[in-house]
Amino acid sequence: ILQVFHCFQEEKPQWSCSLKWAAIGSSIGTAVPVGYCTGIMNSPAQLMQSWSKETIAYRYGLHLGDFGLELLWSATVSIFLVGGAVGSVTGATLANRFGRRGSFYICGVLLALGAICFYACRPLGSVELLLLGRLLVGLAGGLLTAFMPMWHSEIAALSQRSTLAPLCPMGLTLGVVVAQICSLQSLLGGVAYWHVALALYGILVFACFAPYKWYPESPKWLYIVKGRKEEAAQTLIKLRGFSKNSSALHAEMLSMELEASSMVAPTGVIKVLRDRKLRLPLIIVCAFLGGQQLSGINAIFYYSVSIFRKAGLSAQASEWANLAAGSLNLATSMLGPVLLERVNRRPLMLLSTFFSSVFLFLFAVLLYFIESVSWFAMGCMGCIFLYIFFFQFGLGPIPFFIGAELFELSSRPAAMALGSVVYWLCNFIIGMAFPMLQKFWGALVFLPFSITCVLLFGLTKRYLPETRGLNPSDVAPLVTKGFKSKVQ
Repeated sequence: ILQVFHCFQEEKPQWSCSLKWAAIGSSIGTAVPVGYCTGIMNSPAQLMQSWSKETIAYRYGLHLGDFGLELLWSATVSIFLVGGAVGSVTGATLANRFGRRGSFYICGVLLALGAICFYACRPLGSVELLLLGRLLVGLAGGLLTAFMPMWHSEIAALSQRSTLAPLCPMGLTLGVVVAQICSLQSLLGGVAYWHVALALYGILVFACFAPYKWYPESPKWLYIVKGRKEEAAQTLIKLRGFSKNSSALHAEMLSMELEASSMVAPTGVIKVLRDRKLRLPLIIVCAFLGGQQLSGINAIFYYSVSIFRKAGLSAQASEWANLAAGSLNLATSMLGPVLLERVNRRPLMLLSTFFSSVFLFLFAVLLYFIESVSWFAMGCMGCIFLYIFFFQFGLGPIPFFIGAELFELSSRPAAMALGSVVYWLCNFIIGMAFPMLQKFWGALVFLPFSITCVLLFGLTKRYLPETRGLNPSDVAPLVTKGFKSKVQ
């Protein structure tokens, strides 16, 4: 009995140093910087606009009016999102050709170049370098959302997958909070150092990519896509802590052999779009990633300072309230690994979408009548904080990795790339359309966000299969009949 017990203990996948480093190092080295670049533009926006206006006038003799300056600033903010969409399109090709680890390296190079552009733009008086830096980090962000959740799901054992799944969105959230702190006027958000604040994430990139050779490649990519079986076995030994003669190692190798024998060549984007069996899971992935953006989270963080100012706070108090909202977002996201390991995906998503829709609706109503009742201003802030709290239960983490749990290896890169494209396009739409719609609709601009959450609630209730603890090969047959599928 003791021998059997020890054998079982040896065959259980371990949290090896290689796995921990791959998960934590990749998240800090890429996800945190991308989140940082998302949140860093908020507080020093007026200073950067003034510098851009002065630089254009000095270098080209052009004196931008209010409209021209607003157009230039919209381009500065939105080119990051355009880069994200373009990076997403190439994500599937890069992940299949160069591997998940190779895609990680490309992402790091783009982020490093972006940091150099940010740091140099002010001393060199170049608005073009600022725009180029934003484009480069956007490309890195698009590539990140296409490959990282897939990489984490493939290096983890089935029992470890729920813990690693939320690391990408957690890294993005942490990056936003770090950016909010660094861009405070009392730190690096002042006139003299805003360009340093933009480039500061480069320290994380260089620190996490220096030991690049210790990052493991996806064993599934090595074995199934490239046929490098011995290398895949060695990677599994490092990741799982298995011995060479372990029965668990042989079982996992056999599982990959069966998947390789039944797998067709890696499926491209066009084939995934045309395959009727993949239509419903593709709609779920795209709806979740796009709906996450259309649920209003980035609208709140892009313009949170102005929202708090409208709620009656001073400029300094609005900055601190914005930091408090970001900190709550981060603290709640840290519950992700615990919740996702113990609670099924469906109830988390249903809970998150339901309460997010409720508090967005209440926020819109209270903000609309904010001048009528004195305590409505505090009510608006309460709704924002409660919305952020419930957002991170499901809408925050689940859309990023649900594609890795719904799609098998051959179609996974293309499906996640398409979802990532939708994510960045919806992010772009929010960034461009929200200020204009806010001028025409006022507080009612938040009602469509509430409706989006209601639609996601319905999609989850009717069509999302439970994926926790299941291999994609077990989940895929549940959704092959499209909207006629029965997942409950």
